[in-house]
Amino acid sequence: MSATALTLAPVRELPARNPTNPWGVAPIVALAAFMEVLDTTIANVALPHIAGNLAVTVDDSTWILTSYLVANAIVLPLNGFMSAVFGRKRYFMFCISLFTVSSLLVGLAPSFDALLVFRILQGLGGGGLQPGAQAIMRDIFPNRQIGMAMALYGVVVVVGPVIGPLLGGWITDSYSWRWCFLINVPVGITTLFLLSVLLPEAVHQRRIKLRETGIDYLGLGLLTLGIAALQIMLDRGEDAAWFASPFIRGCALVALLGLVSAFIWEWYQPHPMVDFRMLKDRNLGLATLGMLIFGVVLYSTTALLPLMVQTLMGYDAWHAGMVLAPGGVVIFCLLPLVGGVLVPRVPTRWLITVGVLGNMVALMMMGALSLQASFLSVVVCRAVQGLGLAFLFVPFNTAAFGFISRQRIADASGILNLFRNIGGSIGIAAAVAYIKNESQAQQNFLAAHANDFNPWYHQALAAVAGALRTGGATAAAAQRAAEAVLYRMIQQQSHMLGYVDAYHLLAVAFLLVIPVAMLMRTPNFKKAEA
Repeated sequence: MSATALTLAPVRELPARNPTNPWGVAPIVALAAFMEVLDTTIANVALPHIAGNLAVTVDDSTWILTSYLVANAIVLPLNGFMSAVFGRKRYFMFCISLFTVSSLLVGLAPSFDALLVFRILQGLGGGGLQPGAQAIMRDIFPNRQIGMAMALYGVVVVVGPVIGPLLGGWITDSYSWRWCFLINVPVGITTLFLLSVLLPEAVHQRRIKLRETGIDYLGLGLLTLGIAALQIMLDRGEDAAWFASPFIRGCALVALLGLVSAFIWEWYQPHPMVDFRMLKDRNLGLATLGMLIFGVVLYSTTALLPLMVQTLMGYDAWHAGMVLAPGGVVIFCLLPLVGGVLVPRVPTRWLITVGVLGNMVALMMMGALSLQASFLSVVVCRAVQGLGLAFLFVPFNTAAFGFISRQRIADASGILNLFRNIGGSIGIAAAVAYIKNESQAQQNFLAAHANDFNPWYHQALAAVAGALRTGGATAAAAQRAAEAVLYRMIQQQSHMLGYVDAYHLLAVAFLLVIPVAMLMRTPNFKKAEA
């Protein structure tokens, strides 16, 4: 089977039609992408409510997340092709329309099956918003302001997942889980209207005439199959005991064959659906690798920290969200400084190195936490990490597109966002699995010391039992209760050690970003407009 070659229509420079300052358009574009990023996490805390309302198990309700992520991941790398076919503005507005309508349908879904179908549609619409917003910002801003544009986009990508669970918990507790999705409707309608008036047609973009060409169906099919299988494997692996499950083994095999075949097929196609040959550009290739690692650290710590304080320190959902909020504030405040002041003046590699070191310090601080850590101690760890993240996202994105023509920004953005999201899925899945296994190993080690030959164990057991007898318990009951208390303490300590080891491992893994950064070239932001 072979795909019909796609013919690139000549690209012509359209006259500037935008009398509006780009800063009048950029926040609206960013808001559309922000709503999509928000929807990747806003439903997390609402799953028990959705399960109870629609009469399914909590385990089944997690397909609400999986279905969205799968659909989203499939569309991400296709953004360049779809923009070239329909036009960047037209495709972006279509994605907003589909996302808005499907959000309404999800919020009104009468059954769980209907909700899953509408959630898939929502993911398909949302998949074009992140790379579309990034490409539009790159198109409407001059080179000298691209750092600030990427800073605005960074607020969307980095802060959105932090706010999602916090906002979702508040909406679910105060109103209904359905409003987690219905809230998108007025925002979507507003952004559609404003963009139809303010957003100019893209000046720089490649054009594809489908009337004269065909579509690379085989490449599209292989890519869709591979990404879907990979996302399902990562999202459902922990619940299915990973490779002990035939289903997960099957997903892994399909993902491997599908993605490898898609990469090879697309690489040798004259005009592929997804042009992986763009990764031959040194900066884009290195930035894609760096963003994969960035996604692993960002999404895994964003998931692990609230989980740790809720399961081991007794925090409720609101306070667990508040642990992340100060880090989001730090990122929000620093991104304009990094993008507007430092990126045009400081070599990219050094900014990224500062960001890596900041993240490593934060992860080592997290690795020093104990069960008695105060709320302020945890918040400071996240705030320090926010400082590091601010020095990573903008330099990576500006360097990635520094040597890519504006015509191909949409293609590059789709690939970059895909790898960041895949990194996030890998990071969360791997971190959760590692903590589970490491906690069990630590528990076995600690429990081995809880025996009759350990005087410290006897001393602790006697102290707890004595306190219980003072409270009125009989000697036998106090002894049994004391043993249960100490066993519970062993469980808590072993789980905490699992988290500590995971943070240390993430800190070491993040060192891989430094050699990647050192190989990147710094774009010349003072050159004339392309």
